[in-house]
Order: sequence, then C-alpha cells, then structure tokens
Amino acid sequence: MIRIRRSSERGHANHGWLDTYHTFSFADYHDADFMGFRDLRVLNQDRVAAGEGFPRHGHRDMEIVSYVLEGALEHEDSMGNGSQMHPGEVQLMSAGTGVLHSEYNASRKDPLHFLQMWILPALPSTKPRYEQKAFSESERRGRLRLVVSPDGADGSLTIGQDVRLFAGLLDGAERVQHELPAGRDAWLHVARGRLALNGQALGPGDGAAIVDERTLTLDKGEGAELVLWELARG
Repeated sequence: MIRIRRSSERGHANHGWLDTYHTFSFADYHDADFMGFRDLRVLNQDRVAAGEGFPRHGHRDMEIVSYVLEGALEHEDSMGNGSQMHPGEVQLMSAGTGVLHSEYNASRKDPLHFLQMWILPALPSTKPRYEQKAFSESERRGRLRLVVSPDGADGSLTIGQDVRLFAGLLDGAERVQHELPAGRDAWLHVARGRLALNGQALGPGDGAAIVDERTLTLDKGEGAELVLWELARG
C-alpha cells in the first residue's frame, strides 16, 4: 500500500526569515493523522533567508539528521563542533542526554534550502555525538545511496535506531528498483523535481508512506532529488 502525502497538505509557516513545511505535526502545526511514521517523527523542509537562522537552542533524546539541498548551513554546538554544510552533505546529531546547537544560513546573499529530519532513538540518555559527511552527486545519481544506518555500512553515518536513510538523484531515463526487507516499511520524500513511485506521480514536496510493499520502482524523474527512510515496523 502506498499512501501519498501531497505537498499542499503539509503544515506551512512563513516567518519572513524562515519558510517552512512540516510533513508531520511540529511546533504550532498539529495533525492527528500525521504525528510521524514509525520512528520518523519530523520531516521539515526549510528555506532560510540570507544571514538568518536558528539561534542556540537545546535538544535531547532525538537523532537529528540534516540534508542540504541548496546554499550553505553553518552549525555550532555545545560539543565543540563548528562546521559548514553544502549540497549533498548529511549531518547527524545524536542529542542523547542533551546538546545545545545553532544553525544559520552561512551566506549573506544566497538562500539556504535543507531538510531536517528527526528519528526517535532506540535508547534514551546516550552520550551526545556528531557526524557529518559529503556524498557526491555521482554517488547519488541514478541510484539510492545509503547515507545513514545503524551500523555505518558503506561509509554511512551511524544512527542510534534501526533505520536506514537513502538519498538519490533521478532524471530522464534513470530507473531505480529497491527491495524492502521483510518487516520494514518506508517513507519517501521528494525534495525537488518529479518522479514516479510504482507508477504513481509525485511532485516537489510530496511524500509517500509505503507499507507492505516489497519492490519499489522509481522512474520518470525530472530533476528529482529524494530521500527514502527504511524503517522497522515495531
């Protein structure tokens, strides 16, 4: 079964400096039918104006994954990390017992566009940690590149939950087939462009809950950039 969540159905808030869409309930947006999916609790698509951002604030007991689509994201945290992220880079911050961090658009003239995704951890009160890695366009072109996993497989970032995140770019005649292991479902998010999922058309900002499906076919891409979470049913 595939249940499509259209972009226009998402929660939306425009604060001037921040234009944000919420796939699931977040902050002042509440939808009892979309509180999350399996261990995926938050999937926000944010556009941040030049020089603006999120001042220092705290998190705990959450696995936070950021994926940059356009621009540069500047990160600082109470663990002593300070870095910039660019398109194709993935950041994983395991908040554990608690961490403070800030996120800003590193540019004074160009906008920032990124995804922020939260995963519920398998264990509470773990030691906070941070990872960041770039995945080239060639690694993601015409395929699903594993970027986050519980065991760091294939050079992916290591998350404290039984989930796997894939990132892909799809255009023209490119076609991807992905087999979901038994007992696992998936959430697909089309960050940009268009594609077809098992024959169903998805556009920018659309998502899909994938339940009791074994084979996923992604094709008919038109400048598509996507992420796919593979999640245990639990």
